[in-house]
Amino acid sequence: MAAVVAMALGRDGYECTTCASAAAALAAIDSHGADVVVTDLKMPDMDGIELLRRLRAARPALPVILLTAHGSVPSAVAAMREGAFDYVAKPFDNDELRALVARAVELTRLERENRELRREVAGRYAPDAIVAESPRSAEVLALVRRVAPSRSTVLIQGESGTGKELVARLLHYWSDRVGQPFVAVNCKAFAEGVLESELFGHEKGAFTGALMARAGCFERAARGTLFLDEIGEIGPDFQAKLLRVLQEGEVLRVGGSAPRPVDVRIVCATNRVLREEVAAGRFREDLFFRLNVIPIALTPLRERRADILPLARQFLEREQRETGRALRFGPEAEAALHGHAWPGNVRELENAIERAVVLARGEEITPEDLLLEQLTQRTPPAADSDGTLQEALDRAAAARIRAALQTAGGNRVEAARTLGIERTTLYRMMKRLGL
Repeated sequence: MAAVVAMALGRDGYECTTCASAAAALAAIDSHGADVVVTDLKMPDMDGIELLRRLRAARPALPVILLTAHGSVPSAVAAMREGAFDYVAKPFDNDELRALVARAVELTRLERENRELRREVAGRYAPDAIVAESPRSAEVLALVRRVAPSRSTVLIQGESGTGKELVARLLHYWSDRVGQPFVAVNCKAFAEGVLESELFGHEKGAFTGALMARAGCFERAARGTLFLDEIGEIGPDFQAKLLRVLQEGEVLRVGGSAPRPVDVRIVCATNRVLREEVAAGRFREDLFFRLNVIPIALTPLRERRADILPLARQFLEREQRETGRALRFGPEAEAALHGHAWPGNVRELENAIERAVVLARGEEITPEDLLLEQLTQRTPPAADSDGTLQEALDRAAAARIRAALQTAGGNRVEAARTLGIERTTLYRMMKRLGL
């Protein structure tokens, strides 16, 4: 029977190991693992239920499919209660078995991806993975840890690129809502009418193109965290609607008639000084006080220079993992990093390290690879004088990539090799730079 099952599944490309006993199966799984187990309910050396229990104890996420005779279906149902994935009654249909195995394999794949994602999240947002060398950063981090478990609304204010979304994610991942959704919305990215539908949802036929009902971000973030970035950009009409939702704890979909209760923690961010916006009459005072329950102010990078080099090294380590290059900062490069004004804050620093990894010709990153002094001290041609410093730096990186592509005759793999980076890194940078 094991050989028949292996032959049927092998036609679909599955790699199968056959075992004549439960003991052999346990040893094989312990030795090289498995994505799915297909087993008879009656094994010569062990009851199928006992085998299932042992597999569940050793590998809880491993799907087990049972083969059972018609007379043993009640036993198979009992096994389902013990955690079996499903069962097939003999004589079974090969297509039915293959469909079950395909579902089980997909479940295993999703479980593996979830484990890897949880591991990545745990590593990225672990307290010891966050750079906070300066006293001000340490104070902010301590405040975030204190307020994360609460339900209180948080308002994060700081210049562009200071890490407002990172703080929002820390508030989520360090809270008891970590297993629930984190939904981020850039309020500036939507026209006001579209933003209302995006946040509150809409019913079918609410407007032209609303072919079906759709839940908004408030509902999609149920029991989790909703991060409203660029909150200072919303207009007066929408400010009133948002205030009502925050006061009542329920949303009314566009075109709907019955409000829906929502349980969601609100975190907002802005690069504006909202008190000044209130004083100027551009932001409702009552909404400001509703949002500003716990204020968190982020200091620009130029005012916390103790964080610059640790952040740069962290970004370099990440780029090294992605590109496979062994790189280090030279003393002159570290001095250039520490002395730069960083008008674009952490985001500018992150982009500078990514660019330096592309431009570096050897194992040591030099100031020339960073381009910081070169672009801030010289007077650029008229074509380069437009835009921000970050835009000028991106133009320099784009020019280097174009030259490599031209030399390689458009072959991206060869261009990536010439630049000393992985092909995926080249693709990512080309996409960001619009190449």
